[in-house]
Amino acid sequence: MALATRTEKPPSLIGSVWRSTVGKKAVMAVTGLIMLAYLVAHMLGNLKVFFGAGEFNHYGHWIRTIGEPFLHREWFLWLARVALGTSVVLHGVAAYQLSRRDIAARPVRYEGARGKKAPRASYATRTMRWGGVILGLFVVWHILDFTTLTVNPNAQEGRPYENLVASFGRWYVSAFYIAAMLALGLHVRHGFWSAAQTLGAASPRRDRALKTLANVLAALLTCGFVAVPLGVLTGVVS
Repeated sequence: MALATRTEKPPSLIGSVWRSTVGKKAVMAVTGLIMLAYLVAHMLGNLKVFFGAGEFNHYGHWIRTIGEPFLHREWFLWLARVALGTSVVLHGVAAYQLSRRDIAARPVRYEGARGKKAPRASYATRTMRWGGVILGLFVVWHILDFTTLTVNPNAQEGRPYENLVASFGRWYVSAFYIAAMLALGLHVRHGFWSAAQTLGAASPRRDRALKTLANVLAALLTCGFVAVPLGVLTGVVS
């Protein structure tokens, strides 16, 4: 009697891509660009606070009514949140797994002739992990502060301008926000360049332009986001 042989189901294309190192880097690159697009839009929206309460509150109302009457109120906003949340999770998981693979592949650091440990990466690369942790904690706080209004004792439903002023009026909230935005700038600077390399956009001819673009994007995002709490603390926004 012939023994039955067990045939394993071949992995799906998505599964194969996800399990490969190249696939994980591609996932990080694509999700990073999605988050970058969101950050640019979010920063531009935040800067409306400098045009007064009326315009900023109108903007807050508008983003909740995008797509009406085809979409119900806040449907577009929730779709965007789901897409952004999925991107954040995939980005973080891929980054963690790639980090573990890197550690497993090089369990002992190379030591030079004089016994000194050779640097494994640039300052930006070494701080990407901690920057990611800081940004993850910031996202949780940001949601509790401005979305659910849980940690802002002076929050008022439907009044985003007043809620923003009340939140950033607390110096420790502004300090945490500014620190997170500095980490974000470093993350964007290194991440944009890495995404360009992963997606094949980098080349000897374009390297300088891409590095300049990464620096400019990081600087603009950092300055744009930091301007809001500084505006509140200095009384420009009140």
